[in-house]
Amino acid sequence: MLSRIAESLFWIGRYIERSDGTARILDVHLQLLLEDPWIDEDTACRSLMGVMGSVTPGDEVRVTRGDVLTSLAVDRANPSSIAYAVQSARENARRAREIVSTELWETLNTTYSRMPRRINNEKAHEFFQWVRERSALAVGVTDSSTSRDEAWQFLTLGRAIERTDMTARLLATRALTEASGPSWTTILRSCGAYEAYLRTYRGMPSAANAAEFLLLDRLFPRSVIHSITVAEQCMSAIDPVADRVGHSNTVLRALGRIRNDLEYRPIEEILRDLPEHMEQVQKVTREASEAIRDRFFPTHAEPSWIGETS
Repeated sequence: MLSRIAESLFWIGRYIERSDGTARILDVHLQLLLEDPWIDEDTACRSLMGVMGSVTPGDEVRVTRGDVLTSLAVDRANPSSIAYAVQSARENARRAREIVSTELWETLNTTYSRMPRRINNEKAHEFFQWVRERSALAVGVTDSSTSRDEAWQFLTLGRAIERTDMTARLLATRALTEASGPSWTTILRSCGAYEAYLRTYRGMPSAANAAEFLLLDRLFPRSVIHSITVAEQCMSAIDPVADRVGHSNTVLRALGRIRNDLEYRPIEEILRDLPEHMEQVQKVTREASEAIRDRFFPTHAEPSWIGETS
């Protein structure tokens, strides 16, 4: 497969997952700002923008819920926003049009064309619900119309890497607003994990159990460990090298390192310093993404024309 096509598929998967994950995180935290009058809006909004990787205004400017909504939802120039992710997914699908199915192209194109340029605070929840539905539709169309070949592996690899990152960010936002942040029940519901959690633990969510479920449950598809495992499986299918000693594949090395660190470290120790551990997970996903780019999507400088010298 051409590296250009593989790269586009990888980023389609990442951007679809990013729009979904960002919508889930914003929905939880912006709804909480409406419901709890005791939360310091400026501090909470700055923390949220920081965790999502968006630039925060100077201290002299008060950051409001509306500012977060504009910056992280509909600002098409902000790489951390939902609108940017939808636009980028559609652009990558256009570049890989010969591989992408008509159904997926139409889904992404329709989502892009219907993306609003501004949102009222009262309509925020409806917008986030719409984004999640469109992301789910794109994933469903892909599942039902893509052969399980290299194209599928690259797209699924992108989704798994991004899902690992977004779940880590969701847990980090919970840790940063521990005193007045969303409850673990709300966090689980935002991931679609509440019912699955109840079936597993059969009780009200506690910090240890909920964090353990979202980090370490091997059967729940949005957990960090499950997403890392899927990424490892895709990587092994794309590049099936069986090393006799260690791993020569830098992507598998990075993913295996963080998986082992989470699986074998006591959950109490992880909870004591949750933001640091989640930052480490995000760092590893960045390392893995860069290693994938270097291995499969090498970018060489374009040749430039040099005129003859007399």
